Amino acid sequence: MPDVLMPRLSDTMTEGVVGQWLKHEGEVVRRGDVLAEIETDKATMELEAYDSGVLTRIIAPAGSTVPIGQPIAVIGDEAVGGTAKPVGEQATTPVSRALPVEASPAPPSTPTAPVRATPLVRTLAREHGIDLAGVTGTGPGGRIVRKDIEAVIDRPAVAAQPNASTTVPTATADDGDEQVPLSSIRRITAQRLTESAATPHFYLTAVVDAGALQRLRTELKTEFSGTGPKISVTDLMIRACAVTLRSHIHVNSSWGGDHLVRHSHVNIGCAVATDSGLLVPVVRDADRKSLNKIGVELHALVERARAGRLTPDEMTGGTFTISNLGMYGIDYFTAVINPPESAILAVGAVQDEAVVRNGRLAAATRMKLTLSIDHRVLDGATAAVFLRDLMHLLEHPLRILA
Repeated sequence: MPDVLMPRLSDTMTEGVVGQWLKHEGEVVRRGDVLAEIETDKATMELEAYDSGVLTRIIAPAGSTVPIGQPIAVIGDEAVGGTAKPVGEQATTPVSRALPVEASPAPPSTPTAPVRATPLVRTLAREHGIDLAGVTGTGPGGRIVRKDIEAVIDRPAVAAQPNASTTVPTATADDGDEQVPLSSIRRITAQRLTESAATPHFYLTAVVDAGALQRLRTELKTEFSGTGPKISVTDLMIRACAVTLRSHIHVNSSWGGDHLVRHSHVNIGCAVATDSGLLVPVVRDADRKSLNKIGVELHALVERARAGRLTPDEMTGGTFTISNLGMYGIDYFTAVINPPESAILAVGAVQDEAVVRNGRLAAATRMKLTLSIDHRVLDGATAAVFLRDLMHLLEHPLRILA
């Protein structure tokens, strides 16, 4: 019988976790019924049936981690109880159709068996001079998939020096220690941070006089009281960064490998801590939205992020990211760039401090900002001018409302 396959529900997804089955073996399913919840590398999404039939067998129980294209269940024809139509390839979510996956089951490869690989993998292997016979496939039936060949491409020194040690130190559990399985979000976060570590970072830190910004926030909270979420420092920072980026197109850029991408839209990502790990929903066209609209939209995105209900579209397309840990009392930190973006802004707590003005001790409300920059995209002076202009806007914040 044809299988229900693990679909690709985001562009970065290589495997999914079956969160829970909403249909049971022997149960009739109709086109459009939700079969299961799938936890991807970015969110929990619904797997819908595009054909009707009987769920004759569940192959992957709840909690199973399954690579894209592997069977997770079997649906038989309702009329004859045996013939089935594949639904995993055609599964969809309300906003994102699953991409077709080449994944017909096959026996594992052996040294004498022909190499099983997708056309893309064969092209990459030719371009990099890699013998596919020496690559272990992790796809369905031992098929060599893109992540397998990219792993070889990313470690050319290892291929040339088989005896070189590439083992990254990992912890071992002692008696009484608990081993906690990685969530999909935690696993992909680790992968993305590893990628980011290869980016040549440099950092600029500035201290902003945030007194006027705080006074404006207090006034806006009173003005919009009862009409929606309270205006937060993060809302103000998103709007301020968006306005500043409009006149700093070099910062609103991304690394493209052999070229730079100057973005025509200003899409601000905001790092959000969830029980499953870090997520970065994106406020699109933040420079064209009012402060109040940004506040309402961000509040909804954060709520969906913490509920695991963000869609891939809500977490992609960012051109600049903000990470605010000020609400935790952190006054200063450096953030890791979210590739392929060129910069991320770390926002510390707004604090009352003693300063010297005109030779006299005075009280001031201040906030530390640290800009992490990809040196491949931006030079120090270019990034410094952006941070200087952002500081000026925050210290004269009425322009944020324009």
